[in-house]
Amino acid sequence: MYRIGQEEIDAVARAILSRDFFKINGSGQEVLRFEEEWKAFTGSAHALLMTSGYAALASALIGMGIGPGDEVIVPAYTYIATALAVLETGAIPVIADTDETLTLSAEDTEQKITPCTKAIIPVHIQGFPSDMDGLRAVAARHGVRILEDACQSAGGCYHGRPLGSIGDAGAYSFNYFKIITSGEGGALVTNDRTIHERALIYHDASAVAFFGSQLDGISEPLFGGREYRVSDLTGAILREQLKRLPSLRADLKRGQCTIAESLAGILTLAPSHDFEGDTGTTLAFRFESEAETRRFAAKCAEGGIGLTVPIDTGKHVYTNWTQVMEKRGALNPLMDPYRMEANRGAACDYTPEMCSKTLDLLARTAYLAVNPEWSEADIAHVTGVLADAAKG
Repeated sequence: MYRIGQEEIDAVARAILSRDFFKINGSGQEVLRFEEEWKAFTGSAHALLMTSGYAALASALIGMGIGPGDEVIVPAYTYIATALAVLETGAIPVIADTDETLTLSAEDTEQKITPCTKAIIPVHIQGFPSDMDGLRAVAARHGVRILEDACQSAGGCYHGRPLGSIGDAGAYSFNYFKIITSGEGGALVTNDRTIHERALIYHDASAVAFFGSQLDGISEPLFGGREYRVSDLTGAILREQLKRLPSLRADLKRGQCTIAESLAGILTLAPSHDFEGDTGTTLAFRFESEAETRRFAAKCAEGGIGLTVPIDTGKHVYTNWTQVMEKRGALNPLMDPYRMEANRGAACDYTPEMCSKTLDLLARTAYLAVNPEWSEADIAHVTGVLADAAKG
């Protein structure tokens, strides 16, 4: 969480005091208003606010018609929720290497496509844009869908287009650790009417037909789904958080760009598909070896600046996706995608070494988390510590 204050408190109080803060109401309609505002912000035709980024990913995949017998390509470096959302549909996650930016490699994605591949999920990890031009070209050649995992990249862009709005659908997270937050929360956006209708039904299957006019104009038949609905308390907070997003990103980029420019020729930044468009939350430094990376991080720690070596980030690295690597997709074996007859022969021969390029890059990268509250003096101090650490 970066910024939150009295405005969010007042918004929640307004919703509570209305005594009418179920999603469908005649008072504030905070969820519905946020969805309209998020559509405008992302330039999307449809938006659905729900409980989490995971919920948005799963609902989008269901909206795309993904299910048993299908494969969905995910990057080797992303939070485990990306892969688990695929399993929720009954499909199989296929794990592909990243490129030098630590986002999904278009080249390896194409190598991993089979006749069963129905979608690919580029993840804009740490707010770094994926190679959307390359991935869209691959998807077009093979007739597969693109679901952008923009859970860590609200407010970022790829060549001027909001991250999450470029593929067939996009998913965002608003949990406590994200750029804007409601504690928990997520959203799905799409320009595809069918994806939207199916996701609407799936994410609120037990109530969408019984409250308000949510099914007006919906042509997709009702089917069983999940319960990912949120209340107006979530919507109220996010409406205020969205107002903060432009200035928040500007302050993140200010710190990020100043440090990057000051260290040019001293440290090597990891490549980017659009440095100007990324969220500004992180600076990624690249080294020749893991030993050099860790020496640099240790020197920075001595100077009071903590860095992260992403190979250490647990469930963000595919080797630590226990449920996936050990092929336990559900408690009941009859509901486990790995045991379904439709998935016999799926490309899921997972091994710890299968994405060795990604593991190497993760071990040779150091992340600096940018603080939007840094003053010019703070930025100068951080830059100095990094420069001194680079000297060895």
